[in-house]
Amino acid sequence: MVDTAPAVPESDINPFRFDRTEMAGALGDLGVLIPIAVALIVKNGLTPTAVLLPAGLLYVVAGVIYRLPVPVQPLKAFGAIAIAHGFGADDIAAGALLMGLLFLVLGASGLLDWVAKVFPHAIIRGIQLSVGLLFCQLAWRLVSVPPRSFSDHRHSIWWLAGFTAAVIAAALLLRRRQITLLFLAVAVLSMALSFHGSFTWGPSAVHIPHLSTHAFAAAAVALVLPQVPLSFANSCLATADTARTYFGDAARRVRPGRLATTIGLANLFAGSISGMPVCHGAGGMTAHRTFGARSGGAPIMLGGTLVALSLGIGATLTAALSGFPLPILAGLLTVAGLLHIMLLTDLRGFWPWATAIAVGVTGFLSNLAVALVGALVIWWLVEMVRRGRTRQE
Repeated sequence: MVDTAPAVPESDINPFRFDRTEMAGALGDLGVLIPIAVALIVKNGLTPTAVLLPAGLLYVVAGVIYRLPVPVQPLKAFGAIAIAHGFGADDIAAGALLMGLLFLVLGASGLLDWVAKVFPHAIIRGIQLSVGLLFCQLAWRLVSVPPRSFSDHRHSIWWLAGFTAAVIAAALLLRRRQITLLFLAVAVLSMALSFHGSFTWGPSAVHIPHLSTHAFAAAAVALVLPQVPLSFANSCLATADTARTYFGDAARRVRPGRLATTIGLANLFAGSISGMPVCHGAGGMTAHRTFGARSGGAPIMLGGTLVALSLGIGATLTAALSGFPLPILAGLLTVAGLLHIMLLTDLRGFWPWATAIAVGVTGFLSNLAVALVGALVIWWLVEMVRRGRTRQE
């Protein structure tokens, strides 16, 4: 008699592996985390410890709870808007607290699946188009008007633009290989060679945010509203589905409601120390798995490294990050933006494409929150008309 029972997934046999393959897989998603983290520190005034500590702790918690390479990423729409429009640490903290409270409620109440249905796929793709355009715009501004906090600001725009184009081309053509890790290694070497300050052990300063009604209102409209549907769709629903696809029954712990809960707790902590808002993400899980991660060991190792860096040398990182090569930072941000824009290729039909482009372009040129609300109203009015005609027929 042939045994037809499914094979036991490798991650169930050994849910916590700590070897070179797992470590390589752990580094697979740094191309998203590092550019946004660096920009938030250098451009928005967040401290390195406040940026890295929430991400590191969530990585460790994710590894322990889910026992799989569940990723941790910055809130991309949130981060892109905050960086592009220069939101301060208090506004970012207010937004993180709102995201944390919202996702805790959704995770505990079981409302996540119902709320996610309010946001049509085309509108979510439109938000991702806007985010992609904002990333590309931010990258161009880094090259055309380099912040004085970067040592690269002394170079000409043509030098910066030329090397940025080379980074973009290499990252796009070789993105299935470990080219991003090579760029990050070059960036670390550049920071080490250009660092001339005094080395100080210990964390950087961590600030309790100064919150106000204005900060919460600004964050809710400009930062939280555009991010919410992306987090519903990508951080919770798509991440759980991707985990099941890759790991089968071993992914039974990776449920949308539980993912919402860990996101909520992490953002409440991030907001309380004026840190970087974080989430999970389906693309990040693919990146970790592609580079070899198969267990909870990968996120635990990466999270432990981020926690050690934030607490061990956080006080030195602000000065060191000024040596992060602008072409690599701008190039990786551009690649992230272009890959976000390419997500629209799964749309079918004129109406979804028109909706996504309208949301994305309007959000990029004016206000993403206004574009989102307007698109939701128009979409559901059209749907009501369509359903009414169907009933009449």
